[in-house]
Amino acid sequence: MKYWIISGIALLFAWTAIAPAEELTLTPSDSLNALANKVADSAIEKYSTEKLKADDFSITIIDLHDPAKLTTGNFNGEAGFYPASVVKLFYLGAVHRALEDGKLKDSPELRRGMHDMIVDSVNDATNWLLEAVTDAGNGPLLSDEEMSQWEYRRNSINRYYASLGYKGINTCQKTFIEGPYGRDKLFLAGGKNRNNLTTIATARLLATIVLGKMVTPDRSKQMMELLHRDMSSQSGGSDDQAHGFSAMALPTDAKLWSKAGWTNTARHDAAYIEMPDGRKFVSVIFTYGHARQKQILPSMVTDILAGLEPKP
Repeated sequence: MKYWIISGIALLFAWTAIAPAEELTLTPSDSLNALANKVADSAIEKYSTEKLKADDFSITIIDLHDPAKLTTGNFNGEAGFYPASVVKLFYLGAVHRALEDGKLKDSPELRRGMHDMIVDSVNDATNWLLEAVTDAGNGPLLSDEEMSQWEYRRNSINRYYASLGYKGINTCQKTFIEGPYGRDKLFLAGGKNRNNLTTIATARLLATIVLGKMVTPDRSKQMMELLHRDMSSQSGGSDDQAHGFSAMALPTDAKLWSKAGWTNTARHDAAYIEMPDGRKFVSVIFTYGHARQKQILPSMVTDILAGLEPKP
């Protein structure tokens, strides 16, 4: 690679020892668990003609109204789903960790890559950043021994999040449209390295960013700036980050920070929402097998809003 080659081994060992500056304390809430289950039951009934089943989706809610007492509830929250572009939220955190540690050099081009990855969900930018962070780019096929070393480097982001206590996730696969080539094709053979996220892990990461606890407060603020969505007008683009997902359920005077994604089977959104009446919450919803039924996800957000009490 010609851009900011970093010492893969140094980065990997550094990341295995990192702990967050402040750990989130998430208290399970009976009322939020009940709400998540009620939203799930309603969706299954409402979309029975589309054959929506309980295994087809996952919901996690975190109430952020009181940062000193974070409560959470979920439906199917530990189930693993292919994350589509939501995985880019995890790559964003890893890039900022590498910047903070001096493993990557800040520049206008790096910032352009982060902007395009999060704001426009561009896969080329995502894959470029993933290679830069892990020092595991594509190229000629490798011997078995060399490939093993390459795979170890590519899995460095997984080790980083594991060091922070994240469980049940895999964040080492590039985001493709046409499909993998070369080393990435070998890497994905058999499916063991396929990306995987849970709504619980994703909600935790987004809440950590919102509360200024991801890497540093300043870096969390920079991430929030990229995640902010313009609710006032159509953003355009194939992913339509501002209006194609949770925002479909929100009034124009709500505030939204999010990372959404879709494939031919998946439709997901990780959203932090501030309502005019004081409600502040993270809503992460993954759906599988119903990507063409775009109304299912915002319908669940509508039901979440109906069940969350306005805050003074």
